[in-house]
Amino acid sequence: MRQPSYEERIQKLQRKMEDLGADTAWIIQPENRRYLSGFTADDMQLTESSGSLLISGAHRLLITDSRYTEQAKREAPSFEIVTVKGDIIKEFPDIVGRIGSKVVGFEDGYLVWGTHQKLVKRLEENGGKTRLLPLGSSVESLRKIKDSQELAALRASAAMITTILREVVQWLRPGMTEKEVAWHIEDLARRAGAEAMAFPPIVASGPNGALPHAVPSSKPIKEGEPIILDVGVKLNGYCSDVTRTVFLGEPDPFFREIYAIVRKAQISALKTIRPGITSDMPDKVAREVITEAGYGEYFGHALGHGVGLATHEGPRLSPREPEPLVQGMVVTVEPGIYIPDKGGVRLEETIVITRDGAEVLTKGIGFYEVAP
Repeated sequence: MRQPSYEERIQKLQRKMEDLGADTAWIIQPENRRYLSGFTADDMQLTESSGSLLISGAHRLLITDSRYTEQAKREAPSFEIVTVKGDIIKEFPDIVGRIGSKVVGFEDGYLVWGTHQKLVKRLEENGGKTRLLPLGSSVESLRKIKDSQELAALRASAAMITTILREVVQWLRPGMTEKEVAWHIEDLARRAGAEAMAFPPIVASGPNGALPHAVPSSKPIKEGEPIILDVGVKLNGYCSDVTRTVFLGEPDPFFREIYAIVRKAQISALKTIRPGITSDMPDKVAREVITEAGYGEYFGHALGHGVGLATHEGPRLSPREPEPLVQGMVVTVEPGIYIPDKGGVRLEETIVITRDGAEVLTKGIGFYEVAP
């Protein structure tokens, strides 16, 4: 797969930096760091970073420690690699001073408060020559619209998970536990060449399906009850996300009706999606279908979210903070109905917004699946 133009992305970011009044951007969020440099190392936890970027008009620095120096050299050849031996906060004033930074934009949605306070203090101790300025969602806004390389990666990831899920549906049998099914999904993903699961598989049968983010349990799955399978893989850094509700044998009549309502809501929402409409409209359309059927109170989450380097990113198909949809955005469309103590139905597609509508990426699995 052809490498994306990281410099082109950086130039777009720099235009945003100019509008904000920052001469340098400090990038610590892992997906943003990868998006702008190609450096793939993961942070094991929020307080332990594998590296960060400093980007100014004339400088491209990737700051890391000795664990990742060689990896950084291989994956981000257009960046100057700076290996720190101690605490980056202590060395930060000298590094930004060397490249002449006066106003450093930081990722205020990701930097923890304690680290921010230490950094402010360290800069003040160094004479206050450099100040910090929030970048907001400058990089995240760029990531909302996918380029051709990203779309190719997303299509490959979607193709892999749909193939896996089709095999799982044919493999399901009564008596298997939710945990057993989840383990099988992970095994198939690894065998297929996935880098990782995009998120822990959700396998929720019967009453457990009333929990949108249920954790697989030791409960055996039964004939006739709905089984929610919400799964995704990470391939070439990009995530997939798809949900099917399946039945072993003849579906319970109550959930047959619920399934039909959810599917109607999904189709109605998909028909509305095109460039120019606001991101709250598909949610509104799907919610109206479910509400008119008498189940509005049982659809509590937003209709969808963006998918890319992260499983959940912008934009959101939600009443909150509506924005115009743009060609190249990739989002999920996942209405659901969840009945406490009974179960639930959710159907999810990942789609890319095209010039005049929507292309479904998670194709290849039929609807109303009834396993053998």
